Amino acid sequence: MKVLIVDDEIQIRKGLRLKVDWEEEGFQIVEEASNGRKALDILQTEDIDVVITDMRMPIMDGVELAKRCHQEFPHVKVIVLSGYSDFEYVRNSLQQGVKDYLLKPVAPDELVEALRKIRKEVAEEKRKQAEIAQMSRLVHSHLQELQEQFILHLAKEEVLQLPIVTERLQQLQLEELATENGKVQFITVEIRESNDDNRLEELRLPFQLLCKEIAQQYKATYVFTDPSYPNMVQLLMLLESNSSVDQFVQHIQLNVNKLLKLETVIGIGAIVNGLSEYRSGYISSLLAWSQSQLGSKSQIMDQTAPSEELFDFSPDFEKRITNSIENLDFAAFKDYLKMVLEGRSVMSFSFAANQVLFMLGSLAKKYDVETNNIQNMIWNCQQNIWKLYSQHKVKEDLIQLASLIIEKVRLARFSNKKLIDSIRHYLDQHYASEISLTTLSALFHINSAHLSETFKNHVGQNFSDYLVTLRMDKAKQLLKDKQLKIIDVSNLVGFSNSGYFSTVFKKHFGQTPVEFRNSIEGAG
Repeated sequence: MKVLIVDDEIQIRKGLRLKVDWEEEGFQIVEEASNGRKALDILQTEDIDVVITDMRMPIMDGVELAKRCHQEFPHVKVIVLSGYSDFEYVRNSLQQGVKDYLLKPVAPDELVEALRKIRKEVAEEKRKQAEIAQMSRLVHSHLQELQEQFILHLAKEEVLQLPIVTERLQQLQLEELATENGKVQFITVEIRESNDDNRLEELRLPFQLLCKEIAQQYKATYVFTDPSYPNMVQLLMLLESNSSVDQFVQHIQLNVNKLLKLETVIGIGAIVNGLSEYRSGYISSLLAWSQSQLGSKSQIMDQTAPSEELFDFSPDFEKRITNSIENLDFAAFKDYLKMVLEGRSVMSFSFAANQVLFMLGSLAKKYDVETNNIQNMIWNCQQNIWKLYSQHKVKEDLIQLASLIIEKVRLARFSNKKLIDSIRHYLDQHYASEISLTTLSALFHINSAHLSETFKNHVGQNFSDYLVTLRMDKAKQLLKDKQLKIIDVSNLVGFSNSGYFSTVFKKHFGQTPVEFRNSIEGAG
């Protein structure tokens, strides 16, 4: 750390040099000045960490110098030297940015103590700045945010068209997850605290960031969060790239306990193959977690090799249940629910019930009907599934929830405004995918010609123009992130050709993406 000594008496400055083994204490005297004005001139050109200044000097005294340092060089730490008669005056000046004051003649041990205190304080400040910088990099990475959102989508919602999903994974630089039979494992990590819910809330973000930091040390390991479970972090590991899941979860558990003083309950899900089984893998990690004991005690619950019975929920059967809701056929839904839930073991029942619950949640999201009432019902049903012994109540919950969602879908279907609002909500989630009127008409069970006319009447734009506008607005946001290349932004908003993306962007905003980014940097 670099030190500037300021005193109008040269002998005092020389004496200070001799009082301390500066190098051993981690300091270096790089400059001297005879008054505050000269000291400020030096501070303009030199990177100074600590100023040691006399109280009484001509032109500008030590307190005024400290005040100016506080205003113009807030990182500089100031120690003021004073005679006994100035003691009260100097003490009052501490609020002007003075970190410490020493009485003349300065005792070597007092000076060393003051320097060590400053060194410790600076080290702590740098540590916090590094943490904030790292937090900022993690939190404000647009690419990472989009990656997490899409992995959550894969874990909870129906994968409709594999080619589209694969293309989106490539756009999001998640190509390794697009492997047809790639073995993956989901891991659920929950933080627990004895009696202080406020502390859990305060440490939620540091917990998430710590998990991300640890995940970066392992290949093909992705962190995402599910708003349904606020005190949890979810992880996805590609097993071909990782030798030991056990080592990873122990790494997290030890560090969360050591650094955040929190207990963790970890559920290790079953190994699944390929994208079509992601939802099964995610549910199995939640079910593993649900078998933990209550209370703030760290636990690891492993469901790596469950019964094959858990995975007999076929995509075809899943589609029939979904269609029963969208076709407003409540009786068919109840029949399918009975078929899928009856005659199962406790664990298999819980797994199948979770599958149905996720499907209903996905439909509520698709039709933009996630009211507080529906969210509360989903949460209560989830609670009953975790209890593992209230199968009758779970069935009642699912039937009641399905009834409410069918009614909401009915209202949306026969209200053009509600239908278009649902479609716009869907487009806002999937704007980067290959979407056409034909795709939307099939998804929302409506004639494409009628959809085209209704969309234009309510939105004031035809569908294709609206989608381009939406993509361009998203591109504008992404271009503000300097970590993303132009070709990255192009891919992220659904353009496979960056040249065509630039042409559309210029037509829309009168600037190329490069010109727009340069104008932002110039304004900043």
